[in-house]
Amino acid sequence: MTEARELAVVVGATGAFGQAIVDRLAAAGLGVVAVARSADSLAALRERVPGLIACAADIAADASVETIAAALDRPVRMIVHGPGVGVAGGILSAPTATLVEAVNIKVGGLLRLVRAADGRLATGSRIVAIGGHYGFEPTAYAAAAGVANAALVNAVRQLSLAYGPRGVTAHLIAPGPADTERLRRVAADRATLRGIAVDEVLADMLADSSIGRFTTPGQVAWAVAILLAPEADAMTGSSLMLDSGRRRGLP
Repeated sequence: MTEARELAVVVGATGAFGQAIVDRLAAAGLGVVAVARSADSLAALRERVPGLIACAADIAADASVETIAAALDRPVRMIVHGPGVGVAGGILSAPTATLVEAVNIKVGGLLRLVRAADGRLATGSRIVAIGGHYGFEPTAYAAAAGVANAALVNAVRQLSLAYGPRGVTAHLIAPGPADTERLRRVAADRATLRGIAVDEVLADMLADSSIGRFTTPGQVAWAVAILLAPEADAMTGSSLMLDSGRRRGLP
């Protein structure tokens, strides 16, 4: 098998979104550096994706910068930051330490990834962060996701300004709730808060969508892949909403 000339680095590669993104970018002809905390999960992913470069690192720690940088031996066409954060409960009950850790993972982690790849980025490279619907539509029951993803919007805009002169663009993708194991944990937390069944919460969440659907990992991976097109330069600093018609506010 011929080695890909350029790399994509995916943080959170073993999660539901991450695996779909890895598959899509590998199919696009990029070599993929998969970053996650669990070496065992990475080994399983490597068996499924030929040529995958596994990089075990904790993006919440500064040591990850050196670890990821050491795994990069070619130009980096795209970096994708998509780790999940803990389900911490609502704004009145979530531990403040959990909120701080969520921002560390989402924003601090993105900055660590960018710094690890900086020397390999060139004109046409993409910085992509996976945020979320709750960063734009605050709720009383998803405190960590709301606060961290809102901060991520600002960080991506700042990166777009800082890297623009180098021809490197920065993008945020904001999915709505997706039918994953993590969503079910969020739903269970909300069900406890409201004193109702988890299935009722899921039905309510579906009703929030104008098309009555959850976003899928495959749709998120599609959105990541379209940013490889040269025409996506014009989107730098902007947010691509994949919320299945949940957003009510403007813009």
